[in-house]
Amino acid sequence: MNPKKTKLSALLCATALVAAGTVAAHAIELPNTISWTAYDTGSGGYNQAVAIGSALRNSVGVNLRVLPGRNDVARQVPLRERRVDFSATGIGASYFAQEGVFEFGEREWGPQDVRVLIASNDDGNLGIGVAADTGVRTIHDLRGKRVAWVVGSPALNQNITAMLGFAGMTWDDVERVDFPGFGASWEGIVNNQVDAAFAATTSGQAYQLEASPRGLAWVVFPHDDEEGWERLQRSAPFFEPNMATEGAAITPENPHEGAAYPYPVLIAYSDQDESLVYNMTKAMVELFDQYSGDAPGANGWALERQSFTWAVPYHEGAIRYYREIGVWSDEAQAHNDMLIERQRVLREAWDEILAQDIPEDEFTQRWMELRAERLEEAGKDVVFHPQEG
Repeated sequence: MNPKKTKLSALLCATALVAAGTVAAHAIELPNTISWTAYDTGSGGYNQAVAIGSALRNSVGVNLRVLPGRNDVARQVPLRERRVDFSATGIGASYFAQEGVFEFGEREWGPQDVRVLIASNDDGNLGIGVAADTGVRTIHDLRGKRVAWVVGSPALNQNITAMLGFAGMTWDDVERVDFPGFGASWEGIVNNQVDAAFAATTSGQAYQLEASPRGLAWVVFPHDDEEGWERLQRSAPFFEPNMATEGAAITPENPHEGAAYPYPVLIAYSDQDESLVYNMTKAMVELFDQYSGDAPGANGWALERQSFTWAVPYHEGAIRYYREIGVWSDEAQAHNDMLIERQRVLREAWDEILAQDIPEDEFTQRWMELRAERLEEAGKDVVFHPQEG
């Protein structure tokens, strides 16, 4: 069974009950119009939101207004300012926002009290693609090879940093090649300027490399290498083991043993109305069959694909629904409580740094230093060290 997928048989039982309509004691109660932010028009996340909106309109007469955003901040600002109810976002506006790092480590942001409703875990992976002619197949093989660094894209670079850590390696063990953007980094592989870059296995750039003379292979991260996974997740706890069956150079018969994290992740702020969150979560689960086949990747929202011990806590309204259908465990609650406590530590550290008179050009570095100190004092993992922010 896919390690990313929750193994509790209760999930499968609950899915069957939901499909049969036996769980829904009350109708889905949502306002006439609800609003989300999502990735930009044409993206997988936007297309899935449109499919979900169609199901909402056809089944319960609710209109879903989707506001596209080009980047994490553009998707987060309307959510923070309560101009939208929810955001179907990625790792940046969920995990990085919670942690107060990268763009969320700037003075106008800081750690955000975000909460998950539900997330999509589809059949692809996120990993390091390499030119097949290099012979690279494992992360250890990447030593000494040319690896893309995308300027201004800390999430992409942090992901590779964590994956190098799987083998106890750092950027000093590879040849870093800088590129101005994600697309340029993959064009660089095709043009033999670099050997490896980060992407989703289902990205268009990956298919282009597969069709090129250099060909494509994906770095393998063996799921039974417990020490390697411990090192990777120390730097990127949002990654989970996953066996991908979809993507360039991947088939169900030739899957990729690697890593993934949810996308999109449907989030709200912690103070969002509990009843609204409860009913939105309920709609996502109980209308699944009506939207799952209408956009690529939408099958990832399935109840049995949820991980309730992920890196960002769930909203109380969502938990109420999951308890109601019998899929929320004591383990999930203990994990959720731990994550909420982590957010409290980060928020108090942020209040502390804002109270200090710090020059603007020193603010981010000082924040990252204080953040690390307060997490260590609280016995929490320090994900992202000062030099990484």
